[in-house]
Amino acid sequence: MSIKVKIHKKLKGFHLDVDVETRGKRIGILGASGCGKSMTLKVIAGIEKPDKGLIQVGEKILFESKKHINLPPQKRKVGYMFQNYALFPHMTVEENVGIGVYKDRVSKEKIIQEQIKRFHLEGLEKRKPGELSGGQQQRVALARIFAYEPDVILLDEPFSSLDRFLKDQLVQELLELLKDFKGEIIIVSHNRDEIYTLCDELIIMDQGKTLLIGDTKEIFKNSQLVEAAKLTGCKNISPIQRINSHELWATDWNIRLQVAQEISDEINYVGIRAHDIREIRCDIEDSADEILNNILNVEVLQTLEYPFEMQYILKNNEAIEGIWYKAIKEKRIMKKALKIHLPMEALMLLK
Repeated sequence: MSIKVKIHKKLKGFHLDVDVETRGKRIGILGASGCGKSMTLKVIAGIEKPDKGLIQVGEKILFESKKHINLPPQKRKVGYMFQNYALFPHMTVEENVGIGVYKDRVSKEKIIQEQIKRFHLEGLEKRKPGELSGGQQQRVALARIFAYEPDVILLDEPFSSLDRFLKDQLVQELLELLKDFKGEIIIVSHNRDEIYTLCDELIIMDQGKTLLIGDTKEIFKNSQLVEAAKLTGCKNISPIQRINSHELWATDWNIRLQVAQEISDEINYVGIRAHDIREIRCDIEDSADEILNNILNVEVLQTLEYPFEMQYILKNNEAIEGIWYKAIKEKRIMKKALKIHLPMEALMLLK
């Protein structure tokens, strides 16, 4: 089942122009805060109405301005989980789970108990949201969605209100819980790690527009666009001057580089991720073909220490911008000057 969203909506400060047709089961939408990610979900769910366009899930049309079709939220079979989970504070867990189930009493109770068991909420049935942890509240919100039996699940920043330890645990739990869901799942986040782990397909959004759509891991590997590279965590991006089909001058880094891909006329930038840069150490023997090209003599300008890794800002003579380099603590740099290698296969050519 695919989801087709081609809509336009005028908002305060920008226009929402979304044009995507998904092909994956778990789809991520990645973008900066305020770029229109959450609004896109609300439009799909029927909470907000587009000015014009089309929203279609499989063969079912949810909205089409030309034909004046606009199904109300309760008829769209779309399960929406808000950032704060939107549980009813005066209701118990089992009441929250069953709020969207419109069946006879026996059938409704059976569905509620199935979801209570599925999401490991046994023993919490009579508790209210204020008596639950963040992880328990999330599971109640998901149980409520599954009890509704939707065709599509929309998750809006599902981990934004959780601490890091709990977040990492629940990402794995969510993967397991969503494994058996037959329909599409769209997850909105500004956290690239969550998107990379959870989603097969990725949509990059910027200022209300869809910039890029494709396989998640492929976009992280080769982002194609400058904004996509930034959103997926690439800190090293430089404008270029093309020398020939496989050589360029990175103006911000003051270095001539050879690249694996052919440099088309559309390419304006080059990028490399901090963890793809190699330090050339005198105690390590590198083969000649590895060290002939893309070598840069640099000095360490700044060192940032994290629990399990080190990050450095490096700069060479006459460079405009520094280069971010990441290494595990066991390979921490103890000297001021060093050589680094920018491998050809790791360089991204960007528009």
